[in-house]
Amino acid sequence: MTSTEWRPTACILCECNCGLEVQLGGDDDRHLIRFRGDKRHPSSRGYACEKPHRLDHYQHGRDRVTRPLRRRPDGGFDEIDWDTAIREVAARFAAVRDAHGGESIFYYGGGGQGNHLPGAYATATRRTLGSRYRSSALAQEKTGEFWVSTRMMGSATRADFEHCDVALFLGKNPWHSHSIARARVTLKELAQDPARTLVVIDPRRTETAAMADVHLAVRPGTDAWLMAAILAVIVEEDLVDHAFVAAHVVDAAPVLDALRAVPIAACCARSGVAEADVRRAARLLAGARALASFEDLGVQMNRGSTLVSYLHRLLIVLTGSLGRPGTHFVPTTLVDIANGASTKTSPVAEARIVGGLVPCNVIADEILTDHPARYRAMLVEAANPAHSLADSKRFREALRALDLLVVIDVAMSETAQLADYVLPAATQFEKAEATFFNFEFPANTFQLRPRLFAPPPGPLPEAEIHARLAEAWGAITEDDLAPLRAAAAEGLAAYAQAFMARVAMHPRLSAQAPVILYRTLALPEALREGAVVLGLAAKAALERPASLARAGFGGSPLEAAVALFTAIVEHPEGVVFAVDAWDGVLRDLPTPDHKIRAALPDLLDELAAVLAAPAEVVDPAFPMVLSAGERRSFTANTIIRDPAWRKKDAGGALRISPADAAALGVVDGDPVRLTTRRDAVVVAVEVTDTMQPGHLALPNGLGLGYPGPDGEITTGVAPNELTASDDRDRFVGTPWHKHVPARIERVDRTAPAPAPAPAG
Repeated sequence: MTSTEWRPTACILCECNCGLEVQLGGDDDRHLIRFRGDKRHPSSRGYACEKPHRLDHYQHGRDRVTRPLRRRPDGGFDEIDWDTAIREVAARFAAVRDAHGGESIFYYGGGGQGNHLPGAYATATRRTLGSRYRSSALAQEKTGEFWVSTRMMGSATRADFEHCDVALFLGKNPWHSHSIARARVTLKELAQDPARTLVVIDPRRTETAAMADVHLAVRPGTDAWLMAAILAVIVEEDLVDHAFVAAHVVDAAPVLDALRAVPIAACCARSGVAEADVRRAARLLAGARALASFEDLGVQMNRGSTLVSYLHRLLIVLTGSLGRPGTHFVPTTLVDIANGASTKTSPVAEARIVGGLVPCNVIADEILTDHPARYRAMLVEAANPAHSLADSKRFREALRALDLLVVIDVAMSETAQLADYVLPAATQFEKAEATFFNFEFPANTFQLRPRLFAPPPGPLPEAEIHARLAEAWGAITEDDLAPLRAAAAEGLAAYAQAFMARVAMHPRLSAQAPVILYRTLALPEALREGAVVLGLAAKAALERPASLARAGFGGSPLEAAVALFTAIVEHPEGVVFAVDAWDGVLRDLPTPDHKIRAALPDLLDELAAVLAAPAEVVDPAFPMVLSAGERRSFTANTIIRDPAWRKKDAGGALRISPADAAALGVVDGDPVRLTTRRDAVVVAVEVTDTMQPGHLALPNGLGLGYPGPDGEITTGVAPNELTASDDRDRFVGTPWHKHVPARIERVDRTAPAPAPAPAG
């Protein structure tokens, strides 16, 4: 039976977290039966793509963990009760801390897609243990962009695609990867309006590129040369917005000098794009009334990624595409996940830590060593690094080398299978959750969505797990909590005042603020995990009072925080929490003097070195380039593990060009052997003229083990069995997943599967 009530929630399959309404059904009313976009959601406004209609496959995975598990000496697992699990996990983490220091305990996770609140609660656990080092999927993707943007503009920026007249997507296919509100509606509007221009830079003719007015089909891995050529044309033809540069940039001269030295024709040849097409694109971009642009994983997981991010920011600056409708802006956020400040390095590899995140590609190096400062224990939460990080074999070796590995997750993931303890978590529909990728402008939104139903017996929300750990360590006591519980009975304003007086100014208690909020703030059970959002609202009220006031949350910081939190709780469909003005973007740019720093000497030196370097010699053993981890219609990282959720491309075919297919003598569906320096796999091909000769693509999110009727089944290829952790950006360590040297060979359908290639 299906309920007729539509209940508010959100999609959890990409960063947009579009607002949804769902109807529940099934024998126990715990199945997600019907879906529609929530028209009341202030950002998505009723929009949703096809993916969320399959979310019940996430909610009812057959590999769900429902009891705490402890590894036996023989490698199997025993179910244990929660009291035992919390006591033993707390004791073993404390033992590592006491013997080697809290900095030897590494945290991986902290939010992603729709699962954001656990990261906030985990800060209490990390502070108790003295854990200094952490990472997440953001360190595989965005840290180069964050680092460059923060150094140049004080913050990362986003763009207004709804009101631009020229849109540029660089290594980005928003038809599938979204990242902008109402992505497909916006793309269609851009493509169908003769007064607007859509420009795409991508080796493949993606769905977005097929809609574009201009598609620059760059040779894989040569985006730096193409971007340098575009910028050089803008300087050579004097298309620079000199008025903007004079008013807002403090150091343009070294940049202009460097770009005058760029050999345009040679760069175009290196990138595989005709010079005439590059010049046309440069004129379109520089001549835009309002240019909006977006870079993504196609360049951020590729050679020269940080340099490309820098060149992209120079394009924004030299065209004056900041601070006007249809251009770029600095969003007001509740959680600043895009801060690219860098002041530390990792203890062993001495890798640059950007935004507090250790580069994912060096984590194994930080473990597989006899260095006294190595990581000795890990807490992994709502993440699957054994599958999602480069060189899975080596990373699994690193996980096995730890003194302690604890995993908090919904499913028995590849990482959980290696753990000493697995603590079962509630799904994202069995607890309150929130959206932290909030980048809209001028009105920015936030959604705290209530749980749709309680978790079954066994799993707990992560907030409860962290609270129990804090209590086991004695970090909080009933004496700490009782006065706040009494204040909560008097109302939210009284509670907030008591919390600020008792907790915020007390170092021991402020370290435990998230779990104290969770234990003492009186909220409906369906929203209980949202307690930590009160702290975020208070922080925003202190730091951005004008933005909140324009959204209707004025008064003192305490009054504004209480009003905002009340609105968030009372509007499960989402609320506008901040309103900004375009004329304030440049005036309030978060640099010391509100000016842009265009000349970054290390990256200008890198540009000169790249331009002077000879053409790379192709290894004849691996003459092709594999993009490992392409987003497609039914891929969503590893959030949904059940392969039955995919309605298209169920097996995850290897995309190849017609020329490569003809050379091998293969057609659609034929198997080929795909070999990289790390491994070899057999995979079926999809022959498509969207691919360049020599370019291959595998989807993300496949190669997961999943319970089948006759034992575990694995569908598709796990891309990171083929990638190498040494292949990474030299500045911030992001992986080169989109540029993996490879070769393919025809396989006889009747032949046995080939043995893996030797690792090395």
